[in-house]
Amino acid sequence: MMNAWETASRYHLFHAVSLLGLAALGPALASGATGMLRWAARCWVIGIVLFSASLYWLALGGPRWLGPITPLGGVALMLGWLLVAIAAWKHAAK
Repeated sequence: MMNAWETASRYHLFHAVSLLGLAALGPALASGATGMLRWAARCWVIGIVLFSASLYWLALGGPRWLGPITPLGGVALMLGWLLVAIAAWKHAAK
C-alpha cells in the first residue's frame, strides 16, 4: 500500500502546484480563457479529492469500495489538463 500512498501524494503535489500556477496565470489571460481555466481548476480539485483522497484512504486500510472511485478522479484530472490545453490554444490563436 506504500505505492498507493506515494502515487496519491505525487499527483496531489503536482496538481496543487498546478493550481497555484493557474491562480497566478489567470489574470494575465483574456476573459474567454479564464473561464476555461476556472473549469480546469474545478476539475483538478475534484480529481485531487476523488483520486488522491481515495488512494490515501485505501492505503490506510479503508474500505475496498473506494477503489472504483479512483479512476473517476483520474478522468477529472485529465479533463482539467485538456481544458488548460484548449485555453492555451485559444489564447495563442488571438
